[in-house]
Amino acid sequence: MNIEEQVELLMQGTEYGDEDLKKAMASELRERLKLAEKEGRPLRVYCGYDPTSTDLHLGHTISMRKLRQFQDLGHDVTFLIGSYTALVGDPSDKNKARPILTEEKVAENAVTYAEQAFRVLDKTKTKVRYNGEWLSKLTLVDLIRLGQNFTVQQFLARDNFANRMEKGEAIYLHETFYALMQGYDAVAMETDVQVGGSDQLFNIIVAGRKLQEALGQKPLVGIITGILPGTDGVQRMSKSTGNVVPINSGANDMFGKLMSVPDSAMGTYLRLASRWSPHEIDQMEKDVASGALHPRDAKMKMAGDIVGIFYSDEEAVSAQENFIKTFQQKEVPDDIPEYDLKDGQTVLDVILDAKLAPSKSEARRLFDQKGVRLDGETVERGDIPFPHAGVLQVGKRRFLRVK
Repeated sequence: MNIEEQVELLMQGTEYGDEDLKKAMASELRERLKLAEKEGRPLRVYCGYDPTSTDLHLGHTISMRKLRQFQDLGHDVTFLIGSYTALVGDPSDKNKARPILTEEKVAENAVTYAEQAFRVLDKTKTKVRYNGEWLSKLTLVDLIRLGQNFTVQQFLARDNFANRMEKGEAIYLHETFYALMQGYDAVAMETDVQVGGSDQLFNIIVAGRKLQEALGQKPLVGIITGILPGTDGVQRMSKSTGNVVPINSGANDMFGKLMSVPDSAMGTYLRLASRWSPHEIDQMEKDVASGALHPRDAKMKMAGDIVGIFYSDEEAVSAQENFIKTFQQKEVPDDIPEYDLKDGQTVLDVILDAKLAPSKSEARRLFDQKGVRLDGETVERGDIPFPHAGVLQVGKRRFLRVK
């Protein structure tokens, strides 16, 4: 790709809330790419991840997808684990302070994060670092000097802090440290480009750039990605709203959940989560608008591409075939797992033991919604002994051959 094509790809799916700022970042990225090409070196790019939980969903991986684009263009990518920032907790998108995690819990979660990240990133080209390397060495005086670059008003003007102030809700002093710590990450790694979601705008564009400039470095280019909506197509993807696309639930489940995304959100998913170029996406949208491509077929292409990132293109093809059989032809998939029934097991016992539902409460909800079937017949209750051998269906996409 030439420089202009790189800028177009790397700015795809970005969201700054201000068109002038977006144009300024695109211009700085263009100049940084030209300088790197002239100097014969790759750009130093990073994104930080606070391992506050273990299971990632598709929304968590949008910034990883952007890092992969930089990797594919030959740039130097660091996957930074926020071993110290996670101890504070990022207040950016929260209406209350996050619970403070222990160092042991952060370390445990970090291992899972890295493993899942390599389903998007090229492991052989990715540096993994922990910001405890440098943040643990800062003294109280160092922190005070970093804080001299900011005013209290700058922090209170942030939407989440302003909203909490208006409602009379607490804002704790340690929450203001987070932006300083993340900004110092950029300084410590002499960063050219930082990637992050739009909830990180203040931490990247204000804190990171300002600290670099104050400490004699060239301010980084902030690549701010949009936020992926959930399967409802409206609200941010979140476990609390139940609209997530998990990345560890299997190719079939991921494909099915992506097919449930409303047509109106397809463009956002393509720009944030797929491997397609801006021109390919534009052409698909034109084909759908003209009637040359049915929205269902476009969505299958989208689902297949995204599933291929996390599993393989072969598994994506198989998932599509299973989806067609299950939903368009109303057939049970051929390759479903088998389960040996044990004496005395209830229907609920089998569902939980086979991990067809994550919890008893979720399983009971499925029973209430008539979402549990045995050989096509609805099972009303979970506390009854398992009736007989057959194909158990839980929800729309999970099948188990019980013997």
